[in-house]
Amino acid sequence: MSQPPRTSDRIAHAALLAACLTPLIGLIAGACTRSLGADPVADIQHSTGIWSLRLLLFTLALTPLAHYCGWHELGRYRRSLGLCAFLYGCLHGLAYLVFDQFFAWGAVTEDLLRRPALTAGLGTLLVLTPLAATSFRGTVRLLGLQRWRKLHRLAYLAAGLAVFHYLWLVKQDIRDPALYALLLALLIILRLQPRASQRKSLTAARGETVR
Repeated sequence: MSQPPRTSDRIAHAALLAACLTPLIGLIAGACTRSLGADPVADIQHSTGIWSLRLLLFTLALTPLAHYCGWHELGRYRRSLGLCAFLYGCLHGLAYLVFDQFFAWGAVTEDLLRRPALTAGLGTLLVLTPLAATSFRGTVRLLGLQRWRKLHRLAYLAAGLAVFHYLWLVKQDIRDPALYALLLALLIILRLQPRASQRKSLTAARGETVR
């Protein structure tokens, strides 16, 4: 039976959620005061999209931080970060659907077929949706731990699609999306390295057993 969260854990979670939602609160305040800039729609789309990508990468970074730095307590914040990344991703897509296309589904379909960036963006949301839906503890028991873990490894696919979405949207200066691509590549390498070491140890152990 799991113990109820401590007061310090609740405070840490509240602080994390406040930090994650600060950009959204800033957008809402800017929209209400009409201080977002010359193109407020572009500001909303860029901010929600970039924060979705950042929070997704932060979520993926928790596993290598726990493995290499021993900060295993960070794992308890993975769900909150992942759900916030999904929230910003949904708002990013909704901003495009409402402000750019005004729910013109024919134009949206044409855009998806014509622009790979939008196809990658939609793919990101489609991958993140089942991850968000199964991020709660009850779904771990329902799916089984191994299947749940395999499903949530798709977060790397979602991050890759998000990086490509950003890269294809940028027309000239690709330094920012390239930086996010490098960060994702580093996170994947750090994730795979312990698995490779475990396979080598298991192979060596089997060899010793045979001898």
